[in-house]
Amino acid sequence: MTDCIFCKIVRGEIPCAKLYEDDRVISFLDINPINPGHALVLPKNHYATLFEAPPEELHACIAVARQVARAIHRGMGADGLNLIQNNYRAAGQLIDHVHFHLIPRSVGDGFFTSWPAKAYPKGELEKVLERVKKEL
Repeated sequence: MTDCIFCKIVRGEIPCAKLYEDDRVISFLDINPINPGHALVLPKNHYATLFEAPPEELHACIAVARQVARAIHRGMGADGLNLIQNNYRAAGQLIDHVHFHLIPRSVGDGFFTSWPAKAYPKGELEKVLERVKKEL
C-alpha cells in the first residue's frame, strides 16, 4: 500500500528507531510512546488487521515480539510489559497496518490502571458462547 505510514517505514522512505528487522518483520520504537521503550512489531507485508494477516505472518510477528519484549523489559528495567493489538477504530487502531504494541510498564505509571470487567447477566454467557462457537 503506497500511502500507509508503516509501509513507508518498511520501504525506508520514513526513518525509524529500528530495534529489529528480518525478511518478514520489523520492530521500531513508537514515536508517541505510552512509556519510554514503547515499541511496535509488524509484518513487512501490508495487512490492515489481524483478520487479513496469514497465520505464518502472525507467527513471525509473535516470535519477534517475544524477543523484543524481553529486551525492552530488561533494557528499561520495567516492572511489567503489555502486548496490545488493536483492530479497527472502535478498538483503538489508528494505522491500518496490523501491528503489535510492546509497552514497558512500571508500578504507578498511570496507564491502563484497571480492567473494567463486569459479570454476564444470568443466561447471557451461554448465548455468547453459542454465537461465537458457531463462527469457529
